[in-house]
Amino acid sequence: MAKKNKKTTTSKYTKWIWGIILGAITFVFLIFFLTSIGLFGGLPTFEELENPENNLATEVISVDGVTLGKYYRENRTPVKFTDLPDNLIEALVATEDERFYEHSGIDLRGLIRAIVKLGKGGGASTITQQLSKMLFTKRASGNIFKRLAQKVKEWVISARLERQYTKNEIITMYLNKYDFGHNAVGIRSATRIHFGKEPIDLTIEESAMLVGMLKNSSLYNPIRRPEMVQQRRNVVLKQMTRNEFIPESVKDSLQKLPLKLDMNLEGHSDGTATYFREYLRDFMKKWMKENPKPNGESYNIYRDGLKIYVTLDSRLQKYAEEAMSEHMSNLQSSFFKQQKRNKTAPFYDLDAKQINRTMLSAMKRSDRWRKMKKSGKSEKEILASFQVKKEMKIFSWKGDIDTLMTPYDSIRYNKYILQSGLLSTDPQTGHVKAWVGGINYKYFQYDHVKQGKRQVGSTFKPFVYATAINQLGLSPCDEYPNTPYTIPKGKYGLLEDWTPRNSGGEKDYGGMKTLKNALANSVNVISANLIDQTTPQNVVQLAKSLGIESDIPEVPSIALGTIELSLYEMLGALNTFANKGMFVKPMMILRIEDKNGTVLEEFTPKTKEVLSEDIAYAVINLMEGVTRFGSGVRLRTSGGKYPDNITTGYPYLFKNPIAGKTGTTQNQSDGWFMGLVPNLSTGVWVGAEDRAVHFTDLSRGQGASMALPIWALYMQRAYADKDLDISIDEFEKPEDLSIEIDCNKNKNPENKEIDKNAIEEDPEF
Repeated sequence: MAKKNKKTTTSKYTKWIWGIILGAITFVFLIFFLTSIGLFGGLPTFEELENPENNLATEVISVDGVTLGKYYRENRTPVKFTDLPDNLIEALVATEDERFYEHSGIDLRGLIRAIVKLGKGGGASTITQQLSKMLFTKRASGNIFKRLAQKVKEWVISARLERQYTKNEIITMYLNKYDFGHNAVGIRSATRIHFGKEPIDLTIEESAMLVGMLKNSSLYNPIRRPEMVQQRRNVVLKQMTRNEFIPESVKDSLQKLPLKLDMNLEGHSDGTATYFREYLRDFMKKWMKENPKPNGESYNIYRDGLKIYVTLDSRLQKYAEEAMSEHMSNLQSSFFKQQKRNKTAPFYDLDAKQINRTMLSAMKRSDRWRKMKKSGKSEKEILASFQVKKEMKIFSWKGDIDTLMTPYDSIRYNKYILQSGLLSTDPQTGHVKAWVGGINYKYFQYDHVKQGKRQVGSTFKPFVYATAINQLGLSPCDEYPNTPYTIPKGKYGLLEDWTPRNSGGEKDYGGMKTLKNALANSVNVISANLIDQTTPQNVVQLAKSLGIESDIPEVPSIALGTIELSLYEMLGALNTFANKGMFVKPMMILRIEDKNGTVLEEFTPKTKEVLSEDIAYAVINLMEGVTRFGSGVRLRTSGGKYPDNITTGYPYLFKNPIAGKTGTTQNQSDGWFMGLVPNLSTGVWVGAEDRAVHFTDLSRGQGASMALPIWALYMQRAYADKDLDISIDEFEKPEDLSIEIDCNKNKNPENKEIDKNAIEEDPEF
């Protein structure tokens, strides 16, 4: 009887155990079923699984295939599985999901292990589950019951993802989605930012470091906690050995290596071509309005993963930025030294009231003023806030300076800082090759290539000479008297007689000068004579036909460059002479593609014939005189004295043909140099934000000292890079040239091209 009762009890317990097991299994299946039909909240549809939402960065890609920058909400640029190195895949699988290729989204062994070790570490999330969490769960709930529901959803979604995608596609999606920090969303951004290379080029230890960051990229931050990241990397290397991806000996040698970072931040104000990218952003706003998607929606530059292929060359862009930094840091040092003796520093020519007006205008343009005004603060309160010291960073050529300063003083400090712009193009195609809109985009966001307009000085004179050659049939060798020239009151609407002077005073007059000599040495009286013969109206008409869009007053003083134009306009117009009289509008974009590589628009240059080849060549010949024996001769000479070492790299000793023109405006407020060789033309401007901030002496303030050295340093680098193939040849001479250009036939010794020491610029007015 006892045996029977014992057997009955055992049978009862067995039934209970099986009942519990079957009930648990039924409950789990029921939970999965109810979750799959959406009882506990919506699940992604088939379409959403097929096209999971991603914010894809738009890339700006140079003509030599380098990513210059991106526009993004999340800095993500997806890669294909074939773009990922084997060592990265092996490190990922070994560390995050050893049985990745064996399970179907849920690793039951790992799940059981996690349950057994509950509270003692360990986890069971597969790569697929982590992907489903990133794609559809977003943020884990702090409530245990809600988190359990989220976990079940992740399991269901994982199973669906495994049915929808291959294992390689899941790995690719996962690595493209993960946020590595430092604006690096996805493996390509992470690789470029941390190592300055593409994913396919990752070494084993670099892949191990990035995979180690997947545990928690905020915690395992290689900049803030390099030792912790190195330890985590070594754990990944150990896992790779455990899973037989690398031998023990390789692991041991790699674990001894330090982290070798090459940080290349990709913030909107970081990296290269920052000013150009800001111009391009504005261009794309207009383009997207005019070019909607096939479904009528507008493209989003921050989410749609467009690819914008531009004409810039990353190498030339780099050389241009380096050249500007090298010269401007020296020039700024020299300027600071001069200001120590200036009681109204950094201003000249202004009294106290004018300085106060200048500073008030600058304050009203500031973000501080706009925000406080918008919040309802009175002008008195706003002005008072500019006198309260704040912790802030200010610009210096030696790096950011952390300081305690009033906003008013910071504005005045920035007034000291000399600015610059550089534009470089191919005159035949119009392709912009380098665009440097300023010295530092983080601190000074005003673009001095296309946005800024300044007095152009003598750089405008080639248009006057071209008009004279075209209209009057002159040649570079024709002579004009170097004597004062007056255009009388009433003519061209003048309110009084206009008699410009040469910079050297009485000693700078006398004799006859060829047009070549006159342009080379910026002889103002001959420019005045020429514009009177041709009329300002005809000079303006030619300038407009050469692509200058700004208003130009039809007055004689434009011959001396009193007008304000942009660097973009000036270089585009001068390119016409190097391009045999054919105007080509500067272009920056080659084509725009969508994320799938479909071409949305291709761009072609806009051209028109303006001058004959003979006239264009004659003007180029005139401009060659500037660098052979005129104000730009320091490009070639082997000697000369420069103050305060402001022209690092001198002597330059260029021997190839260079057509150029310097420009210096009144009081040395603006310095220009425009230099052209057959396949690369480059313009440079240097000055301060305010015209009242300038050098007091011509030796430092002329265009040949402020702007020309940047051109020279840039071209030295460009010529040193043989892959760029920058021309050293002569400009192509037209067959049967009808205009005389050999002025050495002239017996007048004043016009012989032998003035090798003429390194001082004649100011324009």
